[in-house]
Amino acid sequence: MAVAVKLPKMSDTMEEGVLVSWQVKVGDTVKPGDILAEVETDKATMDLENYEKGDILHLNVEEGSTIPVDGVIAVIGKKGEDFKAVLEKAEAAATVSAGDASPEPVEEAPAPVAQPEAKTAPAPTPAPVTPIVSSNGNGRIKASPLAKKLAEDKGIDISQVPGSGDGGRVVKRDIENYTPAAGYTSGVESYIDIPVSQMRKTIARRLGESKFTAPHFYLTMEYRMDNAVEARKQMNEYSDVKISMNDIIVKACAIALRKHPMVNASWLGDVIRQNHHVHVGVAMAVDEGLLVPVVRFADNKPLSEISAEVKEYSGRAREKKLQPTDWEGNTFTVSNLGMFGIEEFTAIINPPDSCILAVGGVKETVVVENGEMKPGKVMKVTLSCDHRVVDGVTGSKFLLTLKELLENPVNLLV
Repeated sequence: MAVAVKLPKMSDTMEEGVLVSWQVKVGDTVKPGDILAEVETDKATMDLENYEKGDILHLNVEEGSTIPVDGVIAVIGKKGEDFKAVLEKAEAAATVSAGDASPEPVEEAPAPVAQPEAKTAPAPTPAPVTPIVSSNGNGRIKASPLAKKLAEDKGIDISQVPGSGDGGRVVKRDIENYTPAAGYTSGVESYIDIPVSQMRKTIARRLGESKFTAPHFYLTMEYRMDNAVEARKQMNEYSDVKISMNDIIVKACAIALRKHPMVNASWLGDVIRQNHHVHVGVAMAVDEGLLVPVVRFADNKPLSEISAEVKEYSGRAREKKLQPTDWEGNTFTVSNLGMFGIEEFTAIINPPDSCILAVGGVKETVVVENGEMKPGKVMKVTLSCDHRVVDGVTGSKFLLTLKELLENPVNLLV
């Protein structure tokens, strides 16, 4: 009997997905375990696994289309079966289900701050750029089917688009991010509309909810980092994995969280969940937004293991190969912009955490010590706190413990 294949919920926050590409076609015979399609969720592009046995009777979604969770994407059955009857039955069931559902009252959160329209101001005409032609050597352009379709829809000459995929292959993001060099005219207003990815939609929704529902307050403290900088140099003389300053900060936060369990807690409405385990999320920027993979039990891991894990996450994040289990379960988050020269900033709390630490860069400056001026290395951190869980004194004590650990890094090793 033919069955309708529905789009499953592939992450805890997923509400819809984009069908990037089909890996099968009508008439193909499939079995459980085969890959039906690539689907872009709110966090990554993932393979959609098949659980049915039979032939592909119908593909209900075109490549590049957005479909809600539980929407019908295909019909699998025996050759000759009527797939239209299956589709009609599935749609009727969905309509009845939606009609019977009694929506619970929802408290409306304040609307997020509107983002300004991305209009380009007049600027000097860019120097001509020689396009990277993604050719396989016989004149054909190497590009994914979705990229070709998007290029055709947008009127883009795909041979002029630099490819960022394997072997210079043009992929979806290349078309979305491509701006023709000749598209700018001096003295004429112009703009480009960038499609919002599933990842960016989820980031906007979750952080908007966090900012406008959790009462944030901020605590900033300056640390002397001379000892930490020197300790890192010595560690890297012996470590097989290069340890970064961010790795040291993650480890220090994990140890400090053991001593301040309320900072390692979550607001759940009727209760405050005080976590006994320490899972530190590490914010990472990717082309389409921000991912926060989690270093689990970070307080029990040596610096070399934390460093190796963070580097692996970083590589997989850039390749969009992180899985839902990689970014779930955080109890605290570290967001570091020091490598970009940022000295100080505030961060929005990453749910379900009650706190997030914003880390600035280590700066060499003049410090006063015992009444004398001398060169020193300092770093500013800002702790964003959910006032429903963490009070000012609690957050301040956490920062003092973190200060002691980072200014005397030998404490990280005992």
